[in-house]
Amino acid sequence: MLDFALTDLLLILAGVIGTAIIAGILAGLLGVGGGIVLVPVLFWVLSITNFPPELSMHMAVATSLATIIFTSISSARAHDKRGSVDRSLLKLWAPGIVLGALSGGLAAKYINADGLKVIFGGLALLVAINMATPKTLVIRDDLPGSRLVNGVISYVTGVFSALMGIGGGTLSVPLLVGFSVEVRRAVGTASAFGFLIAVPAVLGFIYAGWGLSGRPPLSLGYVNIAAALVILPFTVGFAPLGAKIAHSVDTKWIKRVFAAFLAITAIRMLMSALW
Repeated sequence: MLDFALTDLLLILAGVIGTAIIAGILAGLLGVGGGIVLVPVLFWVLSITNFPPELSMHMAVATSLATIIFTSISSARAHDKRGSVDRSLLKLWAPGIVLGALSGGLAAKYINADGLKVIFGGLALLVAINMATPKTLVIRDDLPGSRLVNGVISYVTGVFSALMGIGGGTLSVPLLVGFSVEVRRAVGTASAFGFLIAVPAVLGFIYAGWGLSGRPPLSLGYVNIAAALVILPFTVGFAPLGAKIAHSVDTKWIKRVFAAFLAITAIRMLMSALW
């Protein structure tokens, strides 16, 4: 049992709810799926308890992915109403993303907590640097013509998104913009990628964590259903607000502030894994 006073539990609950609201807004605003915020906060909440440290990161990643299943639906519908979901691009990248996400979820069985921290921290730091850079990196003027190349890119995106516990936007939006996809179309399409990542990744994490001891009640594999149910109403409810803001304001400064938060979080996670 976790030894906590009622006030401690209420503070943690308030922190998780507040983070869920921010995650929902960011899911719609930046197409990041919310997981880039949820994972470090869930990990922090578990770390300050006597929860088994070897399970904390896996539970945070898997539970984040479970919430993204529903958050991404809310966000994608809001973007689709504004015509910013590219259905042809969605069909092109869907097979690779689904297969990659399932691979990432299954691979979690063989990666320890520090390994997941390094993956999350390293990629999150790169994302933060990209967000803070004023000039967008342009790889080429359009998407690759080869279905194989698109398949490889989308597969890798799916693998690492699953291992980080994030929706498609955190990695795919910079990639799509690098291939000269208009930013609102990239964000809208990435919000739909979130669903394609989360469902197979969650199945993989359920299998990877099945039967392990030390998990909290109401857990399926590494996914904690109770935590997901607390988070979901707020991420789903606030994602449309983020999508509305994305179509009405310049998100430049929002991205820079978020990049600073992400960089600090990534560095702290890397330090906890490596030292």
